[in-house]
Amino acid sequence: MSKLLLIVCLVVSAGSYCIPQIQKQAQQDQYITVVGDSLKGKMVDGESIREVYGHVVLTQGKLIITCEKAVQYLSRNDADLEGNVVAKQDTLTIITPKANYFGNQKRTRSVSGIRLNDTKVILVADSGDYFFREDRAFFQGDVKMYDSSSTLTSDVMTYYKLQNRMVATGHVKIIDSTNTIYADSLEHFRTSRVTFANKNVKILNSGNNVVIYGDHLEDYAERSYTLINKNPLLIQIDSTITQDTTLNTDSEKVYGPVQDSTIERGINIKSSVQVDTLVIRSEIMEAYRDSLNRFEAKDSVKIVRGTFASRNDYSIYFKKPGRIITKKMGQVRPQPVMWNENTQMTGDSINIHLVNNRLKLIDVIGNAFLLSQNQIYTKRYDQISGDTIFISFDSTGITSTEVRNQVLSIYYHYENNAGNGLTKSSSQNALILFKNRKTDQIKMQGFVKSDLYPEKMVEHRELSYTLPGYVLFTNRPTKEDLIKR
Repeated sequence: MSKLLLIVCLVVSAGSYCIPQIQKQAQQDQYITVVGDSLKGKMVDGESIREVYGHVVLTQGKLIITCEKAVQYLSRNDADLEGNVVAKQDTLTIITPKANYFGNQKRTRSVSGIRLNDTKVILVADSGDYFFREDRAFFQGDVKMYDSSSTLTSDVMTYYKLQNRMVATGHVKIIDSTNTIYADSLEHFRTSRVTFANKNVKILNSGNNVVIYGDHLEDYAERSYTLINKNPLLIQIDSTITQDTTLNTDSEKVYGPVQDSTIERGINIKSSVQVDTLVIRSEIMEAYRDSLNRFEAKDSVKIVRGTFASRNDYSIYFKKPGRIITKKMGQVRPQPVMWNENTQMTGDSINIHLVNNRLKLIDVIGNAFLLSQNQIYTKRYDQISGDTIFISFDSTGITSTEVRNQVLSIYYHYENNAGNGLTKSSSQNALILFKNRKTDQIKMQGFVKSDLYPEKMVEHRELSYTLPGYVLFTNRPTKEDLIKR
């Protein structure tokens, strides 16, 4: 026999043997078999039914289900299972008191509580379906998912075993070592630890007291990075304990909520809690959970904290150093605007420095401009401009303002709370010192020039005395408006 003929004969012989084996395997995967300690057959409405009791074992391909009782519907290829139902396929185990098994779909369903364990996750729910061909679970009612790094709860959840992916809807909550995320719907990839959340999203970080809201969130846990790009809102509540020391007299003084009070050597030491809430809203917000706990807000940024408010293109908030940096994004973009009490600040970049949640320093860098409105003469604005302005604060309020390079200023004078003209000055540098939050000294250095304008030249003509670059912004954001939106 030639080699070619021998190869043909071997192929034909092997084929004739393999075809029945493949058909047999396909039949085993297609039809269910049920065995047990006892069996009872009957006909119900023309349908052949087998009832199997005691140490029941249902098999279909690699799937093995054990229980105490099974009712097998032969023509439908289905079975009703009762009593400690345990289904196993490869590394997957499903446990439930009762279940229905649909052989043609290779699907099990339980409405009496179900638990899934595939050695990677544990899923429990009030009811659920598992599709063994697809390795897909669809669970409903008080669904809980546990794995080594997170816990996920929802009303409904679909688990794609091979993809390590969950899709959850309804009262969704996922907790890991650093974050807790709430949402109406959520998609979570276990292997990459990537999460997408939509509608009524809220994220809390265990390392700080910051809460971020939005309508779409992307969280990349391995990179410690979170993106919120639909209606983001950041809220941080900080409380600081302040102490006030007074002589022990009978006079009354009003404090905030008192946490501690001691009397020693005729001195009262009272501690009160001061609460400051930081609110930031923008079009896009990013959180970097690094050593600085950095948050970035981009496009139409609005910030409110205590007496401060700001509108700008771009802000960076460093939680640990206590610093907020705002700046414009390009030459043609508008400058950041910041308000503190009755003072408005503009500059190419405005930086706020906090120490123990208290305002310590404000840097206004690049084309800096300040204007302050008089509370009685509301049309009168003290103004100062320069290349850079540094404003310092202590626990009592503002202590000094330092202006560097090409200083221009307008200051109004008052005598017994009545207007008394203004001074318009220019210099290379300037230093303004404050006492009890009022101007105490003004020191000007380098090429100093001053012009005094009497009250008769100023009254009713205040807005004719403005510096180049004067703009009064009236769109100051409020905390109530940001939270309401």
